[in-house]
Amino acid sequence: MNAPGLVLHHYWRSSASYRVRIALNLKGLEYAIRPVHLLEGGGQQHHDAYRRLNPQSLVPTLVHDGHAIGQSLAILEYLDERFPGNPLLPADALARAQVRGLALYIASEGQPLMNLRVLQYLQTTHGLDEEARNDWVRHWLTVNFCNVEAQLTALKPGDYVSGDAPGMAECCLVPHAFAAARFQLDMTTYPTVNRIVGNCLQVPAFQKAHPGRQPDTPEEFRIG
Repeated sequence: MNAPGLVLHHYWRSSASYRVRIALNLKGLEYAIRPVHLLEGGGQQHHDAYRRLNPQSLVPTLVHDGHAIGQSLAILEYLDERFPGNPLLPADALARAQVRGLALYIASEGQPLMNLRVLQYLQTTHGLDEEARNDWVRHWLTVNFCNVEAQLTALKPGDYVSGDAPGMAECCLVPHAFAAARFQLDMTTYPTVNRIVGNCLQVPAFQKAHPGRQPDTPEEFRIG
């Protein structure tokens, strides 16, 4: 679908950016990507030009027709309201609340504890080396995925969290599983998570959004 004016400012490996790329692809929307490197030059997200766009100094930022929107779940909600085709949320009110609850739990209780700025703080202020920082991340990922698995088990999902197509929950779940792999978390005890993620990874919208296939992906991390 042609949606003039959609520009995504992202970082290739950012979980929050990954969520929005999936959603845009599921919606069938055309968009341009503007990379924001989180490490070069002290972090381009801190540069004045980007801070004028997003004072939070975070990625992603979606710009639509000149208006900037930050925070990935706010962007997903905006896309669903502005472009209602291929909805990211189910029609039933209870199912919508359940999907939102799962997405919010991943995005607000899990992913922030492994954010770059958190890991940098642990290194610079508390002197944690890389192994200790990775142990920190794995601890909180374990807490988070145990609860996600329990939530999913209670919902008794089919191929996807709600209904016969992926949506907002999967936009959050797949990047979270990708992060877990980065930090070498043992995922064998989360069979429902693994099944749903595996189903999603067969869908072209998820394949296109993968961090290994972005214009700013470093050569050593690119995949076919």
